[in-house]
Parts: sequence; structure tokens; C-alpha cells
Amino acid sequence: MKTLIIGASGQLGIELSKLFPDAIKTYSSHEILGGIKLDVTNFSAVEDLILKVKPDVVINTVAFTDVDGCEKYKDKAYNINAEAVKHIVRPSRVVEAYLIHVSTDYVFDGEKGNYNENDIPNPINYYGLTKLMGEAYAMSYDDALIIRTSGVFRHKAFPVYVYKTLKSGKEVLAFKGYYSPISARKLANTIKELVELRKTGILNVAGERISRYDLALKIAEKFGFEKRVREVDQISTWVAKRPYDSSLDISRAKKILSTDFYTLDLDGMVVD
Repeated sequence: MKTLIIGASGQLGIELSKLFPDAIKTYSSHEILGGIKLDVTNFSAVEDLILKVKPDVVINTVAFTDVDGCEKYKDKAYNINAEAVKHIVRPSRVVEAYLIHVSTDYVFDGEKGNYNENDIPNPINYYGLTKLMGEAYAMSYDDALIIRTSGVFRHKAFPVYVYKTLKSGKEVLAFKGYYSPISARKLANTIKELVELRKTGILNVAGERISRYDLALKIAEKFGFEKRVREVDQISTWVAKRPYDSSLDISRAKKILSTDFYTLDLDGMVVD
């Protein structure tokens, strides 16, 4: 089975590369260990690569995930999170590759939480809007699976911020609200199983619902740090709105998968 991982230098891409060592891997900035440099906004290059490689499986992990950056650089956000997906889908259909496209809980407004796969999206920021557009392109292909996930972490994201902040003796500011964080390692393990199952449609794959405040306390307890955590309604430097409760209902994935993807995996953080 020939696998193409688009975006192998990101948090999820790094973990997927360990599980698919023979995969063809693309990187946005430079070639690494025989990988291929690919700018996903060079749409003709994206299509040419897939048509040339003729993979059996395409896993798209590329996204512009800087929520505030998406508000500032809307063209970049649209091209990476939405338009690029169209140009991944088109050649995937031609070569009959199975496509896995990774999306986000931020396609929802956060008004109710515990969103299932059939809930109607209603993004409240441009990041969520562009990811929803990308989903629409992916859903146009019958042999595609959209994985909605939440708060992926490895060497970046909120859990790593908490660890480093508490370790330095400073106070953590935890945005009030809930989500479903998952380590990149667990998400990658789940994707490997889903490639074998070849599921299609939309599937929520995320951790269990937790507030950022409670998550910060768990990290402090695990690593023996002083619990200097304060819950806040807003982070002063933020530009974009964030959903209050973007947690995902993962009951369907639990029935389908044998992998334990939902238990909080703080050992999945890379902090040194």
C-alpha cells in the first residue's frame, strides 16, 4: 500500500511518519529524510504530485491553525484550509486513492458542546469557516473520510503552554470553556486503524470533554508543579472569537475503533 502524507512536519505528521515509515512525505519548507518539498498553495504542484505518485492512500494533515492569524491573513487561511483541499481531492479521485482529511471542532459555535457528526456547523471565526469549506470539498469525494478532532498537542498547543509556564513558576491563564484535547500520538494511531478500516464520511476522533482549567490542574498534579492557574473569560491578545464549548461526541468512534484514542495522554507531550 502506497501512502502519501501531506504535511509530515506538523505535530500529527511527525507521529504519522513513525507509523507509516515507507510513506511518501511532503514538507512545506524543506526536504527532510528524503521527503518532498510541497507548497500546498501551489495547486498545480499538488495535483501533479498525486497524479505522479498514484498513492493508494492520501492523508492530508496540512492546515493553517493559527486562529488569530487566520483573521489577519484570510487569503492564506482560505488557500491552505479550503482551496488546497479541492486540489487534493481532484487528483485523488482520478487515481482512486482513499483520502483522509483532518478537520476541527472549530467548525462549531460552541453554544452547546458535545457535538456529534450530524450536528450543523456554525463557525464563529475565519479559521473554522475555512476548515468547514475544506470539509465541503472533501465530502464531494465518495472515498474520503473527514476526521474532526480537537486541541491536538505534541510539542505545541495548550498543554505544552501549561507545562512550560508552570515549570517557569508563572501563572497559567486558562480560557473558560471546554474542548476535547487529544495527543498527536493517539490521533495518529487512530488514523492508522482507520486506513485499514477504510471508513468514509465524517468521524469525530478526539479526547474526552474537559475544561482548560481542569486540564491545567491535571498537568500541574502530574508533574508536581504549583497549581498557579486562573480561569479567564478572554485572553487579551486574542483577535478571533473562540467557541465556549467545542467538545465532540466521540461515541460513534468508540464503537468503531479498538484503539484507545480518548484517554488523556499527557505523556504524548514533547516538552524538552
